Amino acid sequence: MTGAASFPGAGGYTVTMVVSGASAEQSGDAVGGVGGPARRAPSCPKRMVFGPCGGVRAGGRCEVDERPCPFVAMPAPAWPRRAPEGERFEAERSPLTPPVVVCDIRPAEPTLAAARALGRLHADWCDAVLLGEHHDRIDLPNVTLAPALLDEGCRPWVTLTCRDRNAVALEADLAALVELGVGEVHCVTGDARAAHVRPGSTAVFDLDSLRLTALARRFGLTVSVAESPTVEPVDRRPVRAADKSRAGASWCFVNLGVTPGDVDRFIGASRRAGSSLRHVVCVPVFTDAAGADRLAALPGVQLDPEVVRSVIHAPDPRAAGIAHAVAAARTFLAVDGVDGINLSGSASTTGPDDRPAIMRAVAEQIRTVERGSLGGARRPPANSTSGGLAARLATDRGGEGGRG
Repeated sequence: MTGAASFPGAGGYTVTMVVSGASAEQSGDAVGGVGGPARRAPSCPKRMVFGPCGGVRAGGRCEVDERPCPFVAMPAPAWPRRAPEGERFEAERSPLTPPVVVCDIRPAEPTLAAARALGRLHADWCDAVLLGEHHDRIDLPNVTLAPALLDEGCRPWVTLTCRDRNAVALEADLAALVELGVGEVHCVTGDARAAHVRPGSTAVFDLDSLRLTALARRFGLTVSVAESPTVEPVDRRPVRAADKSRAGASWCFVNLGVTPGDVDRFIGASRRAGSSLRHVVCVPVFTDAAGADRLAALPGVQLDPEVVRSVIHAPDPRAAGIAHAVAAARTFLAVDGVDGINLSGSASTTGPDDRPAIMRAVAEQIRTVERGSLGGARRPPANSTSGGLAARLATDRGGEGGRG
């Protein structure tokens, strides 16, 4: 089954997408709009068409409960290889030059003052700050935080998820990002909300990552997506990355829980499937036991116990954690197709100002040893063994759940 749908978008854009529909065995409720008409997988709690997400657990189980993920047994429909007649992508507003250093940030409280203070701590050392979308406590909307960060000299890379807003609201957010001068948007389906988190609130999931990507790209934004190469179904993760590339993504954040070998195999397979994505690998940063525990609590992330012990029992845990993160980043940057790193994790649990200082130290050491400056890469050979234990900061059993 093949269909097409068009509708007017904000700012005069027309959104049109054609998709080969699912088989009768896959059919759930019909959906239109971006990527439609198509069929949702009937048993997916995220109402996805182009699954799976990054939260599939061992044995092919859904991240929400014990039900089997429908996309493990039956692949999702392929994203169309060509746009409809007359359709085109708008030019990217602000393409980044790799390699890049990105850092996750989240203001400590939902105020513009907190956002500006955090921006000042990041503005002069990282290429972009990745604004996530969380649901464990109240945060200001990312489209509100972005201009405050821009004012402080930061480059906000704004995450939009499909969990808490319908397609109309997401389209409005995209229009707002264009108007604000934001260049990059990170399009993910979003984590499922546990029953004890914000009870009574409704998860929306009008769209999924691929359909949000196509919508964002038509606004001229540079789009990133996420993938978890070692999460089931492993053999179809590269194909899904290629579909995201065809939908309009330029960058792929590789979630925590991978080794350099995992990333190398994933990029090679993705390219063979038709992907032209650039890749940013998430690097875990911790300097104390509490920070390591927080990382290990993320779905699918298992830190090497030997590495954790070597950091937290070192004479100077802070210096040891920074050194391990730098070495791990270097091993990832040595992989062909890796164009940047995303510094992730709490880094330190001693105080809100300590995290930016540690992340800055990691970034500056990477630049000194690896690149010299942002403008040119000086990567070690692909078979480099530099980094020792740091190359095993995360094992190959899973990725950060729900970031696809």
